[in-house]
Amino acid sequence: MSISAINPNPIPTPSIQPPDIVRCAYMELIVTDLAKSREFYVDVLGLHVTEEDENVIYLRSLEEFIHHNLVLRKGPVAAVASFAYRVRTPEDVDTAEAYYKELGCRTERRANGFTKGVGDSVRVEDPLGFPYEFFYSVEHVERLTQRYDLYSAGELVRLDHFNQVTPDVPRGRAYLEDLGFRVSEDIKDSDGVTYAAWMHRKDTVHDTALTGGDGPRMHHMAFATHEKHNIIQICDKMGALRISDRIERGPGRHGVSNAFYLYILDPDDHRIEIYTQDYYTGDPDNPTVTWDVHDNQRRDWWGNAVVPSWYTEASLVLDLDGNPQPVTARTDSSEMEVTIGADGFSYTRPADDGGASAGEAAKGFKIGTQL
Repeated sequence: MSISAINPNPIPTPSIQPPDIVRCAYMELIVTDLAKSREFYVDVLGLHVTEEDENVIYLRSLEEFIHHNLVLRKGPVAAVASFAYRVRTPEDVDTAEAYYKELGCRTERRANGFTKGVGDSVRVEDPLGFPYEFFYSVEHVERLTQRYDLYSAGELVRLDHFNQVTPDVPRGRAYLEDLGFRVSEDIKDSDGVTYAAWMHRKDTVHDTALTGGDGPRMHHMAFATHEKHNIIQICDKMGALRISDRIERGPGRHGVSNAFYLYILDPDDHRIEIYTQDYYTGDPDNPTVTWDVHDNQRRDWWGNAVVPSWYTEASLVLDLDGNPQPVTARTDSSEMEVTIGADGFSYTRPADDGGASAGEAAKGFKIGTQL
């Protein structure tokens, strides 16, 4: 049985064309201790400060020329205030506002933007409960690609993607495909039920991903490095600083996306992925790669253990008033019947789909299926 049959509440397709989204551009995080967060993102990870005051810090990665990729704003509850996307033209901001109004979503428009360095913007509470933002107008800043004097051994070069947790992935996938996202990779079972989907606008594996679980919540945001040795340097640095307990998972190689990865936790337990070496997806006929939900290599190509917190923990998201959105539990029976251990399935399914069945090969407790 498909999830859409279990949840007969599909998101309607608006009659107008969606805005032309270029890429994921920045995230606004609410943090409870701005000084500790600055130490983590600037002193440890090496993001570059565009500007700051006692309440907010604007950060960018090495290759960025717009004002920021990450906003750290001091607040009482750790959460995500915005998943922000740049659109292709100023008119696309108008289109985004009209598109979401037709969907019946709450919207808020600010001609001077919601953050410094960003102009006319619209924020919405999207049908999945996430705070999305769309903007075109930005303040340009120095692109640091030739500032070799500023390079660190673990340099973060660009914002790569978001990852969102939602109870009904097929419903969310259909909505994002209507919005113009294309699916690069997904995870399905033998009945065709989608457990996760990687969706892109720029020509990489994803700008955002939808993974099944209690939501709406933010699973992680990801910054890219040039090479995998940059990620290893971050691990070495965190070890030298005696903060290796903030390394949650990795380093390792994903099956989905083929990327080399590391997951770490900031002082508020917001999860950050450091990511490199995925692949080009820009051709119009780029094929979707579908993974069997029972294939252990989709999570980690080497079969490394996945800690339970990586499945169960995620960040709250805010509504347009700044209040945490209520979290809805995932109840879909077909997904919850997938039984796995803390390290995923205890076998790797061969490419010809042979091998043991899930019931024969996996025993353990029931957790989600994010990657």
